[in-house]
Amino acid sequence: MDTQSLIEMILPEGITKYFEVTQIVKEASSYRIYLSVKNTLPLEYSSGKLISKGFFDEITVQDFPIRGKACYLHVRRRRWLNVTTGDSVFRDWDMVANGTRMSQEFASFLKGIARY
Repeated sequence: MDTQSLIEMILPEGITKYFEVTQIVKEASSYRIYLSVKNTLPLEYSSGKLISKGFFDEITVQDFPIRGKACYLHVRRRRWLNVTTGDSVFRDWDMVANGTRMSQEFASFLKGIARY
């Protein structure tokens, strides 16, 4: 089994489609998993000219415990600049949830980060 398969078993189902794991930190009483949105354009903007403009502030979501330790997911959402309009663009998580088949767990995760 490779590392990617193990990560997919631990994280909410489907999360690796949109996020990449950038760091995992093991602490005495918890695990901290750092996730960043992949640099793939949102489908609703695929016809426009977008360039990545970094990330929103990181948010922390508490996930299910792993081996008796708390687990925290540190999430960074990406934003892009629409070169044509000058508008800031980011992935619409409601659209992702409505337009795809995913687990209830992953849908709940997306709903949680959409509040930020």
